[in-house]
Amino acid sequence: MTQAEEAVAVCFVVRIDDQSLGSFNSCDGLGVEFTLEQREEGGNNGMVWQLPTRIKYSNVKLSRPVTKDSSKIMDWIAGMAAGVSRRTAVIEARTLGGTVVASWALSGVVPVRWSGPQLSADSPKVATETLELAHHGFLGTAR
Repeated sequence: MTQAEEAVAVCFVVRIDDQSLGSFNSCDGLGVEFTLEQREEGGNNGMVWQLPTRIKYSNVKLSRPVTKDSSKIMDWIAGMAAGVSRRTAVIEARTLGGTVVASWALSGVVPVRWSGPQLSADSPKVATETLELAHHGFLGTAR
């Protein structure tokens, strides 16, 4: 397998703690932003200090066609009726052959929203669902 083939992910397999949510065909929002504060030092005109102050993690959006795995999301969300608890998630990018190309472990995961398919007899589209997750950051290598 060449490097170009290894870099192509066709699905994203998601686990919350040890509970599988199945595979998704779209993963958007894996990212981090460092907020910087600028400080000017008296007598030093050659530079401005860039000091990191906060780290912000964007929400992760996962989408897929509705499948039998859709009930796994509902079971996870229903389990939070007594109270929301933060979990650990692992997202694995996999090739068609099932080889893991990359993986990300997220700490402090909570669901932000789930949106199901818009069903209409007038519009014969694939029924899709989207799950949005918030998190408190990345853990070390997920494996």
